[in-house]
Amino acid sequence: MKANLLKSFFLLFLISVQYSCGINRSMADRPDLSGIASIDSLRVKHNDSLFTIGRNTLLKNKYGVWELYVEGNALERGLVNGSLTRELIHKQEIAFMDKLESLVPAGGYQNFLQKMISWFNRKMYLHVPQEYKQEIYGVSRYALDDYNNFAPAYVRMLYLHGAHDIGHALQDLMLVGCTSFAAWDSKTEDGNLLIGRNFDFYAGDAFSEEKIVAFVNPDKGHKFMMYTWGGMIGVVSGMNEAGITVTINAGKSKIPLIAKTPISLVAREILQYATNTTEAIAIAKKREVFVSESIMVGSASENKAILIEVSPKNFGVFEVSNSNELICSNHFQSEEYANDSRNAEAILESHSLYRYERMKELLETNNLLNPKKAAEILRNKDGLNGVELGLGNEKAINQLLAHHGIIFKPMEHKVWVSANPYQLGAFMAYDLDDVFKKFEKGDQLVSVMDHSETIPEDDFVKTKEFQEYEAFRKKFHLLHEKVASNEEIRDSALANLIQLNPNYWKGYSLAGNYYFKKEQYKKAIIYFKQAKRREVTTLPETDYLNRMIKKSYRKL
Repeated sequence: MKANLLKSFFLLFLISVQYSCGINRSMADRPDLSGIASIDSLRVKHNDSLFTIGRNTLLKNKYGVWELYVEGNALERGLVNGSLTRELIHKQEIAFMDKLESLVPAGGYQNFLQKMISWFNRKMYLHVPQEYKQEIYGVSRYALDDYNNFAPAYVRMLYLHGAHDIGHALQDLMLVGCTSFAAWDSKTEDGNLLIGRNFDFYAGDAFSEEKIVAFVNPDKGHKFMMYTWGGMIGVVSGMNEAGITVTINAGKSKIPLIAKTPISLVAREILQYATNTTEAIAIAKKREVFVSESIMVGSASENKAILIEVSPKNFGVFEVSNSNELICSNHFQSEEYANDSRNAEAILESHSLYRYERMKELLETNNLLNPKKAAEILRNKDGLNGVELGLGNEKAINQLLAHHGIIFKPMEHKVWVSANPYQLGAFMAYDLDDVFKKFEKGDQLVSVMDHSETIPEDDFVKTKEFQEYEAFRKKFHLLHEKVASNEEIRDSALANLIQLNPNYWKGYSLAGNYYFKKEQYKKAIIYFKQAKRREVTTLPETDYLNRMIKKSYRKL
């Protein structure tokens, strides 16, 4: 993958010579900064877990999640957000840049990568609304200086809002395989709309350590909440005061050649300005995107949810008829994509359809849904018909890598967000009406969560099985690096890895790869066959195991 990535970058570099003026314009562009000098961004530190600027607040609650409240116009929100969360921004920047730099060797190649990213993003500024450029600029005033040689802080922060999109196109950069559902009418205990989703976006462990539940009170549009991280003003999961919810799920994309509007900013615009699904569709339709994405929009006023399916060259809307549930994984369902070859490939080769069918199975066996039952569904680790997949398998609804799980009750303006680890931690409850009333009083220096409705952490966290999975995850990455660099590994280390997660095919496959490289082909065959006896995640990975078994037999 890395070799192909570098080849693609080299080709783009040759083309980029023709576009240096475009890069220069992109680097020089800045939003309107009128009035920035009069904005108070001096934060008061009460202790290590509480900071304020006027009514704006950042507080770390007992579950280790930060609660952020910001208000005002775009520049005010950005500056205050940046000032309050500066340490969190720094941590996210370091985590993401470390991940990015790990893709290529140090030195010249990383300089080359920087140039190519600048070229790729040269027109993004033309597709981002002025309001969000102002907000991002305010946040960027508190970014790290360490990466200014990569790109100026504002430009870099703009780029990072497209990271979610690039993560879909470049599989090595991040793992993305989100699953979501909506249920209403006879499917829920009160007949009202209930939505649940897992956001399976992975950029390394450090990236998921500091989470922010942000409550935003803008001078224009609706008040809203979103679950996010330092420096991010785009939305991946959120709900507004009108009962509109937004969650995003990746679709099958080709590697894009130029960035346009980041999906998270399209979702943000819907959340801030839409009051129903018609308005949400109109907002999505007017923005040009550069990857494929399903945007699930829930609506309290209509008591239903829809999917807005966007891609660079197509646009569709999917609504269920004569049904009380909607499921979304990572393939499109609208008529507009019925003949789309990439979508067909995703259905055939990926784990998207499997997760869709598993979610359908779970919804069929869980009637009269409520938030507690929704959390149980989002935490489910088994496969179809309850088969054991091995922990961490991407066929599972709960892949044990999620940045977060989230549950919405739009009609009641209530939301539940998960604390670490993954979606196994407590689902903290918040009532938006109550939250904004408290913050607008200006004296809110304690957590705004509703403790009475918080869903406890999953008991699985306390088990030996979970501890072994965490050990497996760390050991797998370590041994994977050793196999890639042809280092010696003791047989006992590989055996111990498999023992930690015996139902997961990847441990066996890694052992097979190691013994194949060491020309111990009989052992390689045994382990590749053992891997095939487990639930292999995708069709290409099954094909790979078959090829390696044939190769090993030929080598004997």
